[in-house]
Amino acid sequence: MNALTHHLPALLVVVPLLTAPLVVLLKPRGTAWAAATAASAMAFAVALSMTAGILDGHVFTYEMGSWSAPYGIALGIDAFGAVVILLVTGASTLVLLGARKSIDAEIETERQPLFYAAWLLSLAGLSGIAASADAFNIFVFMEISSLAGYILVAGGPDRRALPAVFKYLIMGTIGATFYLIGVGLVYMMTGTLNLADMETRLADVTNLDPILVAAGFITVGLALKAAVFPLHVWLPNAYCYAPHAVTAFLAACSTKVALYVLLRFDFFVFQANLADHAIQFSFFMLPLALLAILVASGVAMFEGHLKRLFAFSSVAQVGYILLGASLVTVAGLSAGILHMFNHALAKSGLFLAVAAIAATGHSLEISKLGGLTRKMPWTFAALVICGLSLIGIPGTAGFVSKWYLITAVLANGALGVISVLVIIAGSLMAVIYIWKIFEAASFGEPAADNEGKGTVPTMLITVLWVVTIMNVYFGIRPETPAELATIAANTLLAHVL
Repeated sequence: MNALTHHLPALLVVVPLLTAPLVVLLKPRGTAWAAATAASAMAFAVALSMTAGILDGHVFTYEMGSWSAPYGIALGIDAFGAVVILLVTGASTLVLLGARKSIDAEIETERQPLFYAAWLLSLAGLSGIAASADAFNIFVFMEISSLAGYILVAGGPDRRALPAVFKYLIMGTIGATFYLIGVGLVYMMTGTLNLADMETRLADVTNLDPILVAAGFITVGLALKAAVFPLHVWLPNAYCYAPHAVTAFLAACSTKVALYVLLRFDFFVFQANLADHAIQFSFFMLPLALLAILVASGVAMFEGHLKRLFAFSSVAQVGYILLGASLVTVAGLSAGILHMFNHALAKSGLFLAVAAIAATGHSLEISKLGGLTRKMPWTFAALVICGLSLIGIPGTAGFVSKWYLITAVLANGALGVISVLVIIAGSLMAVIYIWKIFEAASFGEPAADNEGKGTVPTMLITVLWVVTIMNVYFGIRPETPAELATIAANTLLAHVL
């Protein structure tokens, strides 16, 4: 491993973090976008390089300032972290490349440097969460990404985003506070903030009552951040009223990062030291996962707005991920982590299609989509393919992870059969709400007040189809994400007591 490769975990965070203040100074039109896109692309290249190294058996660790943990700040990327940084940096880069015209239409020119600076801070924060090996610095990066995310959501012309982002801020602050209280309790008992040291030192702690309380605070706090049912109330309006590019970016990765921290902390610290905690984790998460699939999918079927429909769909997809994780098996965790990757592909494609529809000036009310399949055949073809991946149709990425999930839950007897029925019911409900969109656009009468005259930007439709093709490619060739997911699952289970 050469000297540059050694610094890759730091570069993943430092590049967007240092570029953000420079972007603010770039006033000429387009330069802020170019700088932000270049920084995001560089972070994506770093993520790809580290992922290739992890698949070759390398381990990426970095000690900031050469101070060894626990006295210094440590960064580290394993297979699970590689999945997350690929999602974060890949979604950021593709959306920035494709949605520039959408951002130009929604964000005033003089405010764009600030918008792109907030975007880079969000990217740096989300990447830092995935890279940090220190519980407190996870909180620091969490606050960086959250504060920047609030600005991004509220940055568009729709004033309904203001109450939505206020709710997002309140719920996010409660979640972060709960997480910090839990970290404080663990620190009180161990005297360290490094996750690896926490695991080691907890073995010598005799009074585990504060640790159980900490587990409760951290789990609830991160569940709020991840929009785990029923703590998802901030998500639908935040996604619905945010600028379209912001929704495509955050929907692909923000909840996944919170789930990453939840699973990493729980398996590395609590399940490694608390007897029967794996059973407690399953008992708590499994019912919530099943309810999320059924309730959120049911609500999505009756939603009349395209973005709110897909937002409730995201809550259901978090349920699929948690269902796999709650099994606490290699097969279950592999399925859950793989579904993180595949859902990000499908949902980013769907929200990019939404951005393309909005770019023409059309309403996003489903009842007013009549005739759009004839006017926008390429956009709707991509939307349908990404929708099929969301449903889990064979030949798409979504099918692979749902098949892995069904295989994993069937090993759990009667409970597994119930879980499979819920998975099938959720998929059938997804068929209904995706068909509802296609039916309205194909067979509905064009609305008189929805005669958009704009055209879809070439770069947006190109990026949309890149994401769409990836949904098909990883449905046919799922080996790489599946291998990463399996390595990550084995790493997590190696810490279970």
